[in-house]
Amino acid sequence: MSGDPKAADAQTRRDARKVRWGVRLGGPFLAILGSTWRIEEVNAVHWQALKRAGKPYLLSCWHGELLPAVWANKHRDLCAMVSQHGDGEIIARLVEPLGFRAVRGSTTRGAKQALIGMVVELQHGHSFAITPDGPRGPAMVPQPGVLMAAMRAQVPIIPIRVEATWVWRMKSWDRFMLPKPFARIRVSYGDPWIPSSIDESARQELIRRMDAARTLVPVAPR
Repeated sequence: MSGDPKAADAQTRRDARKVRWGVRLGGPFLAILGSTWRIEEVNAVHWQALKRAGKPYLLSCWHGELLPAVWANKHRDLCAMVSQHGDGEIIARLVEPLGFRAVRGSTTRGAKQALIGMVVELQHGHSFAITPDGPRGPAMVPQPGVLMAAMRAQVPIIPIRVEATWVWRMKSWDRFMLPKPFARIRVSYGDPWIPSSIDESARQELIRRMDAARTLVPVAPR
């Protein structure tokens, strides 16, 4: 039995309006807010060395810390894995002006095609930013996609952790971090790592490395 064509058409129009207004409002808001942040990057030498050598890498950031991590890595010739779910179109249009090339797919929708596409891009020398626990969680629990892509392409994962002085936290599954205006933000990068499997031990190792990337000294306001 087919659905109601009028209802489907109405939903399509609502989705289009959501994308249109999300981009119109979200883009300027992010540009203004991000311009006030004071960002410090820690242990960036590894990805910088890989970039100078023309070698690809996978930046791995928890979904809840995505926004400041994206802002810190804007205009660095990165691809971004963006979900195919409803809000993915908004995210794709917001990150493209920041110099990211959006590649669509996620662990929940289009996973196989996304993995193949990511491996091909990595093998052609294109680096990626990815949220291993996105788009729907559980929070800080990596799905196997990032491990499999790194292993197949033999490209290192570089963990990212973000800390900030003043933030809003969304009431979402990932407690999404939105740094407040003029917040001091520390973006810490972990050591490169290529997994040898995608089993539970590899997932736990990625969690350990994500945790180790975070500095222990609190970010103090100036």
